[in-house]
Amino acid sequence: MPSPFTREELAVLRGLTTPAKIQDFLNAMPFNFEADGDTCRSPRRVLRDRTANCMEGAMFAAAALRLQGRKPLILDLEAHHDDCDHVVALFQGPDGWGAISKTNHSVLRYREPIYRSVRELAMTYFHEYYYGDGRKTLRAFSKPIDLSRFDKRDWMTAEDDVWFVPEHLCDVPHTQILTPRAMRGLRRTDEVENRIVFVYDWEPPQKVAEAHKDSVKTKDGL
Repeated sequence: MPSPFTREELAVLRGLTTPAKIQDFLNAMPFNFEADGDTCRSPRRVLRDRTANCMEGAMFAAAALRLQGRKPLILDLEAHHDDCDHVVALFQGPDGWGAISKTNHSVLRYREPIYRSVRELAMTYFHEYYYGDGRKTLRAFSKPIDLSRFDKRDWMTAEDDVWFVPEHLCDVPHTQILTPRAMRGLRRTDEVENRIVFVYDWEPPQKVAEAHKDSVKTKDGL
């Protein structure tokens, strides 16, 4: 399939020759705090605007991986309804599955391609996935989604928000990772773990930071 990207866009994307380089490129890009409202930018707009949230970062990474001859795969990590889902781009190396992740926190980040299955990779996020009050919130993960299914809708280059991608993620089957008994026995995170979530790549706007801090209770409240 001919590339839908311009020569200038391809010059940048083709320079991202490994998953690690794609991750470094995303890490250097300011996080999209959606100050003017929710967005779901295509990879073209991410490249132009130089900002991304987790969904946008995963789609950008998938598009960049595609130019390496890989499938443009993403994975949805589904959280309890009090928390937000997280989306990563998947890739395979000779020793297993890995993931590229755009996050503003010290958790839910890049994974080396050493995991023997998608489930094994998804489970590595469980103990990092918690709400500010100490509740561990990861509940399920999707099957890998090949974004080439959306080629006719120009998911890589659309100027309008590509909400059809996250909408599809909400509809696909997810694998539950906790039994009711396991859920009842979950230990809440401790003070050290709760402090870690305030290590940011990019300092959030004051309102975002205050809302996040308000969600954190003291150890006695856990």
